[in-house]
Amino acid sequence: MTDAKGHASPADPLLAWRSEFPILARSTYLVSHSLGAMPKAATERLNEYTEAWATRGVRAWAEGWWRMPLTVGDEVGRIIGAPPGSVVMHQNVSICQSLILSCFDLAGRRNKIVYEDLNFPSVMYVYEAHRALGARISTVKSDDGITVPLDRMLAAIDEETLLVPLSHVVFKSGYVQDVAAVVRRAHEVGALVVADLYQSAGTVPVDVAAWDVDFATGGSVKWLCGGPGAGYLYVAPRLFSSLRPRLTGWMAHEHPFDFRAGPIDYARDATRFLHGTPAVPALYAARAGYAIVAAIGVEAIRRKSERQVQLILDLARARGLIPRAAPTPRERGGMVILDVPHGEAVTRELLHREVLVDYRPGAGIRLSPHFYTTDDEVRHAVEQIAVIRDSGAYLRHEEGGGTGF
Repeated sequence: MTDAKGHASPADPLLAWRSEFPILARSTYLVSHSLGAMPKAATERLNEYTEAWATRGVRAWAEGWWRMPLTVGDEVGRIIGAPPGSVVMHQNVSICQSLILSCFDLAGRRNKIVYEDLNFPSVMYVYEAHRALGARISTVKSDDGITVPLDRMLAAIDEETLLVPLSHVVFKSGYVQDVAAVVRRAHEVGALVVADLYQSAGTVPVDVAAWDVDFATGGSVKWLCGGPGAGYLYVAPRLFSSLRPRLTGWMAHEHPFDFRAGPIDYARDATRFLHGTPAVPALYAARAGYAIVAAIGVEAIRRKSERQVQLILDLARARGLIPRAAPTPRERGGMVILDVPHGEAVTRELLHREVLVDYRPGAGIRLSPHFYTTDDEVRHAVEQIAVIRDSGAYLRHEEGGGTGF
């Protein structure tokens, strides 16, 4: 809530951060599940990068660039409950998942990969591509396209299971899975768990250490408001010495600047999970969003998110819109999916009206309030969906292509 001058009211102090996000002045921004709004400070961080390159040149590597995959990783680590030195930065989750998989031999008896059939397709592509090397894929079926039965997931994990790469929050429905329960079952039978935090970190509390999860991956594009190109990989420190990634490069070497020929001598710390030269500009930009999320605290963001998600559900049902959501607040992440007829065309009309959301086939229109969202914006978005549906304004977009997301 805001007062007459647009300042945050005591009822919603998180709105004090709105002025840090320029796009909020001209758009109703409900698409943080896809691309979080850019903080103004990202421009400052990128200016720092160009200044360092322009004035320090090659010296910038020794003055901070070389260590950024770990120093920036520590900033993510503080948000996801990871100990210092256990998170490294990569370009995206597909690389992180591939790097994890490259640590293992798929030719033996323990080569089963278990994940939900609602997993993000890019993650599936990585594992499916390894069938040729021996991977056996077991997908756990969702009956409703929204939730994943925990008992069914636990039953699928057996003594032949190697990895369980699951989404903490499902991208199609916002359903929150019980990572800790999956970890306990996996460890009982000697399997390892890879938690995908992309749709949770920054809006749903995450604690990888408390979960005792083996690996976690995610990115900065969404709720962390860090922009593209800054994915991250957490590896439990207890696993460092036993893993030797085949997807590797000179940054993973214990002595990279010796330029030794032959097999790699893996670094003794988390740098063994790096590979080639890092995407330095993306790491600069991402830090601005991390700083804001850390300053607010994910617990506070979660409290507001639960309230506004419920508000969307209530408003949608009152207008005859059909939500696709888990039954209880604790099972819902930060997004709401509305199953609207002609959803892609409706989404295009919403974009035309500066209501920024997106659409996913087989799911519907996805809306995501974040800490910077007002209740009035939530009401406006739901009202516009109903108006567009009722007026037929979506018809002019029926012949268009994809939404571009």
